[in-house]
Amino acid sequence: MALFGSSNRNTFKPTPYGATRKKRRVPRWLILMLTGIVLGAGGVLFVQKSYGPTLLTVEQAEQLRQDLNSANLDKQRLQSQLNRITHELKESQAALTAQTNRADSAEETVEGLKDDVLLLASAVAPDPRGTSPGIRAADFENAEDQLNYTLLVMQDSPDAPTFNDVMDFAVAGRYPNGRATTLDIPAGSVSIGHYSQLEGSVELPNGFRATQVTIRIRPGADESIAATRTIRVPR
Repeated sequence: MALFGSSNRNTFKPTPYGATRKKRRVPRWLILMLTGIVLGAGGVLFVQKSYGPTLLTVEQAEQLRQDLNSANLDKQRLQSQLNRITHELKESQAALTAQTNRADSAEETVEGLKDDVLLLASAVAPDPRGTSPGIRAADFENAEDQLNYTLLVMQDSPDAPTFNDVMDFAVAGRYPNGRATTLDIPAGSVSIGHYSQLEGSVELPNGFRATQVTIRIRPGADESIAATRTIRVPR
């Protein structure tokens, strides 16, 4: 009776040799790795948002693209202008070089002509009065109430200073009615170096024709005559 009437039950205990089932845990290294990934991604996002470049919207990106295209067009335009200006500059430099060469050649020609003129002027007979400056040659021509003149005036020394003075003419001639007279006509200021060719014209009274001209060169208007010569005027 005692065997069947007992209310105590024996608790089943596994033996050391029995099979037991343990719970599987996530490895600690995996947890650390995942935690590091999460923290790293969060840090990257934080840095990018706080200190990195601002992300553009679609409208901003399109505007940036248009601005870039416009800048490229401006660059091409400016490059084209630069190429054109460079080409024009090269052409101007070439033209300037050619003009400089022509000017140098002309200067050499002028120097040669000066020597020839000096040689010819020296061969002209001296002023009969023997003055310096002297009137070596003169030519006058009546032309429509004017008297045209060409004079060659020289100083003896090539090193003589420039002679600045005034010149006037005593013009003898006749009016259409046959009346003869002599007119004093100023010709203006002249500057004479070693040799000077003086050209010009003076006004004559209406119908007056010159037959003879006395050239008078003075240092000043009221001073004595430094050079003079009388020349007949061809009819």
